[in-house]
Amino acid sequence: MKPKAKVLFLCVGNSCRSPMAEAIVNDRMGNEWQAQSAGSQPEGYVHPRAIEALREIGIKHSGESKSIDALKAESFDVVVTLCEAEAENCPVWLGGGQQFHWPFPDPFGAVGSEEEIMSIYRQILRDIEIQIPALLGEIS
Repeated sequence: MKPKAKVLFLCVGNSCRSPMAEAIVNDRMGNEWQAQSAGSQPEGYVHPRAIEALREIGIKHSGESKSIDALKAESFDVVVTLCEAEAENCPVWLGGGQQFHWPFPDPFGAVGSEEEIMSIYRQILRDIEIQIPALLGEIS
């Protein structure tokens, strides 16, 4: 059996986008890929709205928010930054692996009613759910 390829998702806070991408890949593509996520300035928790959006599509999140420094000794086949480079200080991975920048808006600071905010999380999750597996499918 071929070993799983390893992918790392990076964003600044590691509380929304990168944990959602990690959870989707591990749930939907776990036979081929092993995903982890980290941030350059981690919030220290995965946002409850991100966890709720994942739960709504049948995925139980089991990861944690962590610093990119915690993974420096690991090797990855693919590293994907998810932040909007113009709006954020996107983390830089100095380790090996193919590197891709695939930006998604950060829902963390969304304002509005609870339903409006959850709608933003759901939309970003849908975009990640479509685009990230497509990217990884092209690579493998």
